[in-house]
Amino acid sequence: MTAAVGLQSAPAVAQGDLLVAPTRVILDGRRGGEVILSNIGSEEATYRIGLELRRMDGNGNLSEISREDANTLEQAALSMVRYAPRRIVLPPGQPQSVRISARPPAELPDGEYRAHLSFRAIPKPKRLDPTAPEAQGLVIDIQAIYGVTIPLIIRKGKVESGATLAKPQIFEDPRGGLIGLVLNREGTGSTYGALHVKVPGEDKPITLAAGVALYPEIDQRVVSIPVSAEQLASMRGRGPVTIEYRELPENGGELIASVEADLG
Repeated sequence: MTAAVGLQSAPAVAQGDLLVAPTRVILDGRRGGEVILSNIGSEEATYRIGLELRRMDGNGNLSEISREDANTLEQAALSMVRYAPRRIVLPPGQPQSVRISARPPAELPDGEYRAHLSFRAIPKPKRLDPTAPEAQGLVIDIQAIYGVTIPLIIRKGKVESGATLAKPQIFEDPRGGLIGLVLNREGTGSTYGALHVKVPGEDKPITLAAGVALYPEIDQRVVSIPVSAEQLASMRGRGPVTIEYRELPENGGELIASVEADLG
């Protein structure tokens, strides 16, 4: 399949009092996009916005990479992304947009480039009461700094992406278990969607795992889908289970890949 370009909508993600939507943005260099931040807390909050680099490993984990360790593709992504503002003060219940654009140079090879946009809360300084007993000695106040990070995907020229599913199997424990399988990448771009587990005779999946991505820095990753004891029981004696990898409904719901296996 040929990957679509432009702003791609996705469900919002929340961390602490910060709500961010969409959860990923795709740019093609012709038009920009935006991300909406909302303060769902009861107090004014300040957020710092920045760019990060993250790489996916074979288990789907994303690890932060320093700019000094960035490869050519990652350096190119950082150099072409523009965003504003870089710091936002949000009153309670007040949304604000962050504008994003990317201008790939003409000489840049066709392909997919990616950086990650981060939103970090800036804690308010606390005033110490000079009359309080702890004010007479050393006080250490540890505050958690929460944040949200979303991928910015820049596609230049023709970028094709696809996937296959392989090696589905069941791992059981007394509480239920996992369906494990391997997601293989095809083409030059990333894939993103949900894994649906279906049994014969039912149109709706008995369970699914949403937000499953496979980025171009790896050719395959292992995916685990949690299943309850009841869901495991519903799979037994029904014939081959079908696992479908589909785009999210808001992106069209197109089938990317599927596999059948007798997991009962």
